[in-house]
Amino acid sequence: MTTYPNEDEQLEAVKKWWSENGKSIVLGVVLGFSALFGWQGWQSYQLAQGQAASDLYTAMLNQATSGDIESASATGKRLLGEHTGSVYAGFAALKLAQFAYARGDKPGAVGHLEWVSSNVSEEVFADLAKVRLARLQLDLGQVDAAEAQLNAVYPGFMPGVVAELRGDIAQANGDLEAARQAYILALASGEEVLQTVRMKLLAIGSAEESS
Repeated sequence: MTTYPNEDEQLEAVKKWWSENGKSIVLGVVLGFSALFGWQGWQSYQLAQGQAASDLYTAMLNQATSGDIESASATGKRLLGEHTGSVYAGFAALKLAQFAYARGDKPGAVGHLEWVSSNVSEEVFADLAKVRLARLQLDLGQVDAAEAQLNAVYPGFMPGVVAELRGDIAQANGDLEAARQAYILALASGEEVLQTVRMKLLAIGSAEESS
């Protein structure tokens, strides 16, 4: 099982969401604190912190691109420690989970995904972490935990991906009819899961074939 299908595409979708919605979120926080710190002081602080976090994340990506995963991991952990509340910390933790999984450290990947779910306030990041955590738990044979994790995802979040994963969970439980219905729902979502879902439907056969 591939625990991180379309990893980069999913992360790019979240980054796009942040670029479209993040400014309004930051503005709300800024307005809430402006009375305490003063507009100019708070704005300068936020800009400096945001730039520092952005620089660390860029460095992390550059190190990963060059193949220096060890340095990329160290930079990512520094980002989590110094800018815990930053959106870039969420990005970094998701990448750290990917690194951990790639080297066979599944417990480490679980820890990073749980960190995102617990520390990143933006719901879209938490939901992405929950989906990936559910897939990883299923990969580890923790079917009930995977189902519980998926049930905590906000309704409507990546419906095709979630429906496909529900089908995988149902299949792991031996419920082929529930799996079939989930895969059909995933196909209807129109998301980029179509080919893999079609293959899974072919693998379990039609309702008549399995009866």
